[in-house]
Amino acid sequence: MTSPSAYRGRLAPSPTGLLHIGHARTFWIAAQRAVEHGGTLILRNEDLDPQRSRPEYARAMAEDLRWLGIQWSEGPDCGGEYGPYTQSERRGHYLDAWRRLRDGGFIYPCTCSRKDLAQSASAPNDSDDEPIYPGRCRERHDATSFQEPAGVNWRFRVPDGKGENIAVAFTDLNLGKRQYAPRRDFGDFLVWRRDDVPAYQLAVVVDDAAMRITEVVRGEDLLKSTARQILLQRALGLISPKYFHCELVRDATGVRLAKRSDALSIRHMRERGMSPKAVLDAAFRAHAEAL
Repeated sequence: MTSPSAYRGRLAPSPTGLLHIGHARTFWIAAQRAVEHGGTLILRNEDLDPQRSRPEYARAMAEDLRWLGIQWSEGPDCGGEYGPYTQSERRGHYLDAWRRLRDGGFIYPCTCSRKDLAQSASAPNDSDDEPIYPGRCRERHDATSFQEPAGVNWRFRVPDGKGENIAVAFTDLNLGKRQYAPRRDFGDFLVWRRDDVPAYQLAVVVDDAAMRITEVVRGEDLLKSTARQILLQRALGLISPKYFHCELVRDATGVRLAKRSDALSIRHMRERGMSPKAVLDAAFRAHAEAL
């Protein structure tokens, strides 16, 4: 068993495109925090999205991170005690959590049509966050009649009511105190898709707990997701890790970088002959200039 005081951090990229300099900055910070704490760094391949994930992107992200000088001691390429480290190989873990949530009355089946359903397996962000669900299926209580999750969407029933007692509060190690109110800042969120794919929120919570992650370093666009994940952790009886959200690297117009920004991808910069130090300098400089 891992000692409660042992630092365990993780890199958790999704193979849906090439990593860009914003990823370089965030992952470098994550790696350095693991080094500073004398801890362990894990690489996890978050390839749940079957429409967008590609093996070539998974290979590229590992190669580019190694090229930057980031080292990990557990991952898809080197194994470890808490594997497998590729999410598409961890279905059994997610099904166990789904059953616990179903039996505990925390989730319900939803038959509403969602245009943005394909995005739910990927990490959301401020610009394409999951819309607040209006609650049409919220009063359904037939969850235990389902033996498998496929065929309907499954939503987590967030706390109802008013006042600070239902707010989800946490102290981010970089950005300070944060507080989000369910039903106002986010609604009943997806934990499993009708096409039988576990959603991002559930998979991340399950994997961070199973891999004994003590600190999550990621972009500030996932602050609201942290509140959702804390609710899931409470429902599943899990200990929440600490969180360190990094400010985003944005382009000249103030828009956050996306994987479609090939010109700013680590791979493109490598091919132009830039050194790892030059790429990291560019990442940190871009962030500083945006402030």
